[in-house]
Amino acid sequence: MIDHLELQTRRLGETVNFYSDVLNPLGYRLMLNGTVKGFGSDGTMDLFLVEGAPSSDVHFAFAATSRALVDAAWDAGKAAGHVTDRPPALAPNVHSDYYAGYLRDPDGRLVEIVCQRAE
Repeated sequence: MIDHLELQTRRLGETVNFYSDVLNPLGYRLMLNGTVKGFGSDGTMDLFLVEGAPSSDVHFAFAATSRALVDAAWDAGKAAGHVTDRPPALAPNVHSDYYAGYLRDPDGRLVEIVCQRAE
């Protein structure tokens, strides 16, 4: 099981804004605001942002507890002017309940918001 993820970026301010906007509907908040930025919920952090050379060709997903939250996170990112990749939709090629939307963070990483529950 993954405990946390640290991403390097040369666009720290923009990247903090991106994750703040997109993850807010999922209950994530900026909890650590020093040279290291930490996001999490319920008193724990699992996403950290630091200055550095960004990785390329990275794709990761954040779990949402409902399709409505997938839509809300994707809509929040779009409304804030962030780059969208694919709008939320079912992906039956993965499985019948796989519902996901995709955005790109300021470094071009593919960020997925997904709900895998039947609705």
